[in-house]
Parts: sequence; C-alpha cells; structure tokens
Amino acid sequence: MKSPQKLVPKPKEKTSAAPFVPDRHSLNVLKQAVQNCRGCDLYKFATQAVFGAGPAHAPMMLVGEQPGDEEDKRGEPFVGPAGRVLNEMLEEVGIEREQVYLTNAVKHFKFVERGKRRLHEPPGLSEIAACKPWLEAEFDAVKPRVVVCLGATAAKSVLGTKFALMKERGKIIDSPHFKHVIATIHPSAVLRAPDEEMRHQLRAFLKHDLALAVRTALSRAS
Repeated sequence: MKSPQKLVPKPKEKTSAAPFVPDRHSLNVLKQAVQNCRGCDLYKFATQAVFGAGPAHAPMMLVGEQPGDEEDKRGEPFVGPAGRVLNEMLEEVGIEREQVYLTNAVKHFKFVERGKRRLHEPPGLSEIAACKPWLEAEFDAVKPRVVVCLGATAAKSVLGTKFALMKERGKIIDSPHFKHVIATIHPSAVLRAPDEEMRHQLRAFLKHDLALAVRTALSRAS
C-alpha cells in the first residue's frame, strides 16, 4: 500500500510593479503611468496612487513610507501632519521644500477601517518589493546627490530588509544606487512621541540628519 502523498502548498506568486513602469523615466510620464499600476493589491482600496513631487534634478530626494489619509485624498506626498513637521525641519536646516524631491517607497495608502476613520497600516515586505521599480525609476529620473530615507520602510526599500534604522541612522551609507544615503526617523515618529522629552529628542535626531544631508548635497555640488 502506497503511503499518502503530502500536499505541498503552491508558493504565492510574487507581484511587481515592473510591467507597469514605462521605459521612459521622465517624471511626467511616470506620474501619469503610476495611476494604472496593478503591481500589488493596494490599488484596490486606495483612492489613487500618490507619486513623488519636486524638481526633476533636485539635489536631495526624501523617501518616506507611503501616503497617509490626506495624501491619498489629495494625490500629493507629505501634505498631512507628518508633512507639516517635515516642512518645519527643512526650514530649520536651511532648505526649502520646493528644492527637494519628495516621494514614498510605496505609492498607495494601506489602511484598516475603524468606523469612518482609515487608520494607517504599515506596508509588508512584499508590497515594498512590488513597488520598488517605481522608486528606482524616480532615482533614474531625478539622479539626486543625496537620498534621505525617512523611517524604517524607506530604509528597507533602499538599503535592504536587514537595515537597523536606530543603530545606523545619521550616517552616510553606500547603497547599490547611490554613494550618499542617509537614514533617519520618519516625521510621524515626532507626532507619536509619548511625552515632550521624547518629542524633543526625536526632533533633534531628524534635524541633525537632515542637516547632514543638506551639507552633503551642497558639498557634492561644489
């Protein structure tokens, strides 16, 4: 009598945005094309894809995690509460928001519904990987001198899944794409701080790391 065969579950097919990314890496072309992306399931629930914003050859590219509720509704990156914190920090380190390119590692808002509210839910590694072709196309289009990863999700997308943010933040790091990558906290961490002392510390981290990025971008320009 034959022993029963074990059924091995078929591995889930990996999804990717690559088939939806145009060959021409112009920001205008990419921004239009991203609305048709079906590289992962997040498009089914979000209002729209939120592409990056900023000058085509900005010296600095800031990469966040994903759009939030306000960004999803308005179709622009960093226009919610975290964006307002970021604006303050950029002003303090002496660079205007209009001088940098802002984007996210994941282009669709991932959330869970709680009544009428949509609460942020971090993207998974598969969603980060699926969306990476869009980020790589933005790298190619902008060619920034310095890339700043805002938060763990952005750092994992750019620097690999084993990157330890709080251990390595505030340093200039080589990556497969660029020789000048700086990882720091996401501005939303300031908003989530449990007390004033922690909020002050996190703001200091963010300010220090953004100032380093600005100095590095300016030195590379000279």
